[in-house]
Amino acid sequence: QLPMLHDIPCTVVCCLHPKDMALSTYCRLASVHKLVVHCNPATRHGQDLFTKHCIRFQSAGSAGLSRQEKQKQHMARGLPKQKPIPGVKQVVVVASGKGGVGKSTTAVNLALGIAANDPSKVVGLLDADVYGPSIPKLMNLRGNPELTDKNLMRPLVNYGIPCMSMGFLVDETAPIVWRGLMVMSAIEKLLRQVEWGPVDYLVVDMPPGTGDVQLSITQNVPIAGAVIVSTPQDIALLDARRGAEMFRKVHVPVLGFVQNMSVFQCPNCQHQSHIFGTDGARELARSLGVEVLGDIPLHMSIRETSDTGQPVVVSSPGSPEAGAYLRVAAEVVRRLAAPS
Repeated sequence: QLPMLHDIPCTVVCCLHPKDMALSTYCRLASVHKLVVHCNPATRHGQDLFTKHCIRFQSAGSAGLSRQEKQKQHMARGLPKQKPIPGVKQVVVVASGKGGVGKSTTAVNLALGIAANDPSKVVGLLDADVYGPSIPKLMNLRGNPELTDKNLMRPLVNYGIPCMSMGFLVDETAPIVWRGLMVMSAIEKLLRQVEWGPVDYLVVDMPPGTGDVQLSITQNVPIAGAVIVSTPQDIALLDARRGAEMFRKVHVPVLGFVQNMSVFQCPNCQHQSHIFGTDGARELARSLGVEVLGDIPLHMSIRETSDTGQPVVVSSPGSPEAGAYLRVAAEVVRRLAAPS
């Protein structure tokens, strides 16, 4: 039983609140108690009672459990259960810690590359960047999705890739000014209220960073693997590391890094320049114990074909730039097929 409140000075009562206090709050409670006792010697009378209660509370709640087991139980409490997306076999997320590194362009050409390497496979593309959807522009798609008899949205299709994006549901120039809960609701609809049909690989273009959307998707959907996109620049690599570590914390396999904008070749003299640095992503991947899936050059054709909605993999399939994406796609599929 808790000690009677009238036996303890009022400055300590606030520290002894509920009987069923979670074990995870024990350390914080003890710290507050120490602070109160240190600042007010008059509370010495309640210190022994408080200490005895805390010892009983700690021993009763942690009997037979290691620190790691207690942390695992606490983290698992209240987390949503992962449910597969109906009709989707494997989900691959393409992420980056920082915006502006070519993540969406890589996601689009990765999806097209997987389909080009093995036409028997059906590849879908989901734009999870609610605030800045890029897939409609990159895939040259416009219009609103139709609804099925079951009130599910039908993906829009181009180049044989079924696509879904928030950009299909709002005006092209309209800003999406939403709070977190509204964004989470939109992500849930894009995941669960779409008739994907039989899809072998669903490539998800994630928003930059390590925020709510990333956690929502990884906690609700089984993810087969994550592809991290980064330039070789040091400032981009800092955030790429954070992205990789985030996926590790939520137990999503990191398939590898894509080193984007790795080299620029002058179209006149063919001289190669490493504008953003040399092999920064390779060094980061080596330090994290993961692979580099491939290098994508900084080339005018990649930018031009992306802006016109004709990705380089489909508009110039024989070019060296398309070949770079096809090799990355082959490495991703190889890694997905490898035993974990």
